[in-house]
Amino acid sequence: MTLVKDKRNLILTGVAIGIISVALVLLGNPGNMGFCIACFLRDIAGAVKLQTAGVVQYVRPEIIGLILGSFIISLLKGEFKPRGGSAPITRFFIAFMVMIGALVFLGCPFRMVLRLAAGDLNALVALAGFASGIAIGCYFLSKGFSLGRARTQTKSEGVVLPASTILLFVLFIAVPSIFAFSTSGPGSMHAPIIASLAAGLIVGIMAQRTRMCMVGGIRDVILVKDWTLLGGFIAIFASALVMNIATGKFNLGFAGQPVAHSQHVWNFLGMLVVGLGSALLGGCPLRQLVLAGEGNTDSAVAVLGLIAGAAFAHNFSLASSAYSATSVGGPSIYGKVAVIGSIAILLAIASINTFIKKREA
Repeated sequence: MTLVKDKRNLILTGVAIGIISVALVLLGNPGNMGFCIACFLRDIAGAVKLQTAGVVQYVRPEIIGLILGSFIISLLKGEFKPRGGSAPITRFFIAFMVMIGALVFLGCPFRMVLRLAAGDLNALVALAGFASGIAIGCYFLSKGFSLGRARTQTKSEGVVLPASTILLFVLFIAVPSIFAFSTSGPGSMHAPIIASLAAGLIVGIMAQRTRMCMVGGIRDVILVKDWTLLGGFIAIFASALVMNIATGKFNLGFAGQPVAHSQHVWNFLGMLVVGLGSALLGGCPLRQLVLAGEGNTDSAVAVLGLIAGAAFAHNFSLASSAYSATSVGGPSIYGKVAVIGSIAILLAIASINTFIKKREA
């Protein structure tokens, strides 16, 4: 009975999130970017001047709402239990590389599903890379890979990230002049603040209650043949697909997709990095934000790693450029080297960790 209820709740959550995501595009967010953890953290990094790419700078209320939604509902349900201390430095750098892979593809797993639901076939190539990365991660998990056990933390430690997001939002509303804001490009496109914040709160609450995680969904299918978690993302795809078709936002093909490129090898490899890194972290970027809201300081460290990775990627020209009338887009040589390097480093981390765990056992 519990399993049936879990599946039902995940599907209902996925349907709601898919509708919300397309609605945010209709309200002003960039095309196929109603919700994107990687893109929105990158925009926030730009707004606080950690990176200086003028077209991707904006304080995204969706991220603030997502963390606060998870924080509030976990408090109300007695699930706010701060814990952490499990390989924080390793987690930081794994998340750092996950963000580099995401910005080479131009989107997180969440946006990958939304892009596919809008007809962007580049996301299909990325999905293959993402699943391949998770499969590699599952191999190491089955061999004993672990970043260690989290330990109980103080309540004050657990509220640091949620409190920081509240402070960020207050400053965003009260003294916007201290932030950088894009006047063109994706950073200049956004839904109304209240709608964005409300959407984030709803997604944060629903994702916390259902434990939604795309990496966890594919991992469970590979390791235990359980499709429960993946059902939520299938529902996001289905509801977003219906919404896109109904609103004329569906455009099937590879070329001309918003904030995307068709360099297939790098779409594949970029998301392979995301899949592998997220499998080692124990959750996708969405799940890391939700866990951080619950007081998980390991996930909070991962969120900081994602932000640092976004800043580094744009400051050092690692992020891909999007397709335009004058360019086919894609990663620079620096971005390509960073992706290959990230794969090598992640494999080294996984191999060394697994070897050490075997020796300890």
